[in-house]
Amino acid sequence: MRLWSIHPSYLDAKGLVALWREGLLAQSVLLGKTMAYQNHPQLLRFKRTNHPTGAIASYLREVNNEARRRGYAFNRTKIINKNIKSKLPVTSGQIEYEYNHLLGKLEKRDKDLHHRLKTVKTVKLHPLFVQVKGGVEEWERVI
Repeated sequence: MRLWSIHPSYLDAKGLVALWREGLLAQSVLLGKTMAYQNHPQLLRFKRTNHPTGAIASYLREVNNEARRRGYAFNRTKIINKNIKSKLPVTSGQIEYEYNHLLGKLEKRDKDLHHRLKTVKTVKLHPLFVQVKGGVEEWERVI
């Protein structure tokens, strides 16, 4: 499961579809509808909020918005009707790690997108997050 902190606009088609599926799985986990993945480290930052289900729903809405911008038809009705107004912190080291991780994937899957993204100077975040100083998050499984 990978719930990116970087903006979904950086993802290729395969990555965006995977993010949608994994986000919906995360929503099911946080709603207590599945026993699988309950202790997955990617869920910790959502679980640490006062409203984990609102946080994941807000997260999924932006993924869906990106899909719509590209002309995809993700089923928005799968997102629960909850919301969170606050932003979740994500460290600068995490953002750098994720962006480099994505570039590694794109180097194999989509060389044109990789070429365009490797020159990005300032990485946009998913709107649910706000950048704070720090290294890679402790919940990240560095590979």
